[in-house]
Amino acid sequence: MADLHIQINREEGGIAGQIASKLRDSIRGGRLAPGTRLPATRDLALDLQVSRGVVVEAYEQLVAEGFLVSRVGVGTQVTPKNTAGATRRPKAAAPVRARPVRRAPSAPYYGYRPTSPDLGHFPRERWLAAVRHVLTTMPSDALDYGDPGGVSELREELAGYLRRVRAADVRPENLVIVGGVAQGLSLVLHVLSQDRPLRLAVEDPTSHRQVPLLRRAGAHLVPVPVDEEGLDVRRLSGDTVLVTPAHQYPTGVVLSPSRRAALMEWAYAGDRVILEDDYDAEFRFDRDPVGCLQGLAPDRVILSGSVSKALAPGLRLGWVAAPADLAEAIRRARGELDLGSPVIEQYALAHFLRTGGYDRHLRRMRREYRRRRDALVTALAEELPKVQVRGIEAGLHAYLELPEGWDEQEVVRIALSLGVSAEPVGPMRTSPGPPAVVVGFARLPTYKAAEAVRGLKVRMSGQIID
Repeated sequence: MADLHIQINREEGGIAGQIASKLRDSIRGGRLAPGTRLPATRDLALDLQVSRGVVVEAYEQLVAEGFLVSRVGVGTQVTPKNTAGATRRPKAAAPVRARPVRRAPSAPYYGYRPTSPDLGHFPRERWLAAVRHVLTTMPSDALDYGDPGGVSELREELAGYLRRVRAADVRPENLVIVGGVAQGLSLVLHVLSQDRPLRLAVEDPTSHRQVPLLRRAGAHLVPVPVDEEGLDVRRLSGDTVLVTPAHQYPTGVVLSPSRRAALMEWAYAGDRVILEDDYDAEFRFDRDPVGCLQGLAPDRVILSGSVSKALAPGLRLGWVAAPADLAEAIRRARGELDLGSPVIEQYALAHFLRTGGYDRHLRRMRREYRRRRDALVTALAEELPKVQVRGIEAGLHAYLELPEGWDEQEVVRIALSLGVSAEPVGPMRTSPGPPAVVVGFARLPTYKAAEAVRGLKVRMSGQIID
């Protein structure tokens, strides 16, 4: 059993987070080898002179992230090599080339979606202060053609933020600044599909808006079912896979620890790449956000993220974190396509991150969105108890499984007429499933939730079976 030698700073607070961070660093650095058995939570709590619950929380966080495994009768240990991709560093996957594909009709792209944040809460004054600071301090040369990979100051701040908040294993040189996750995925697929056709496994159901983008980027899509634990890794095929482990869209499922471990094993066994869309990672309501997959296997996982949900989609600011060789290829592709992102916004975001404005805004919005989610869930439980609400641990939307016989399109039509954003799930599936809709609550004030649900109940009264 390992002697952990963990030192904590009681003045900083967040003791569980400190313990998890120290253990995570020890595993990544090799001081805690795969298979190492950790002390029992009670023993470690006595050593550190903290409550046992704090240690349990730290262990559970790392189990959820895939760094640890816990079994009855065995205890808690560092994930063994045969299930943890973080312990292996094979060469990067070979690039591949696109082939002609039949294009699906484009889905509508514009307007308010169930995934949209409340833009009325955009931190205008703080963002304006950041822009003013940038315009008065940045050198004139910064306005010239710059690095297509992004402003170095932003990449430095983002690397620190992703390490601290998302448990990512990333350095500034591995980051490329892009115009949102959509462009990031397009660039990645463009790079991966250079030499041979790319078969991309995607979650089923998945966002119908994303499908045309992925196909246009050169990928042949292979749907893989999603269940209550997330992507069914046993059904995987193809060269690579695109996953949303933090909060799957539309189902809202969080990828389970066992599925995370299986996904890492799949990637390493076949020398494959995982594309991770860090969708909705900022807004976890029931616990601290689970760390990203990229932190487990930075040589196997390409991480994409953006500020679209945290701040505003219209900023068109995102990032891709990739292994060094792929990051350089993505950076070159960005330079060949459009020369990079607007620099003033990049400097402003860097300042916003550095001064703590981004963290403060997220804390504020996390509290507000949780209140709105709770109001919607409570109203549904009281007025429409036969509607099953899922996927509410995180994010800005709820997944509603409808009673048998209900029409998705009719529910969506009524919801929209009541001022509630909704989408049918049927068009997002390739396999049959129960009727369901996605409902956004980020723009639904708490005082309107009950009124909207009552309105839906009245309008759907002909289909309700008490």
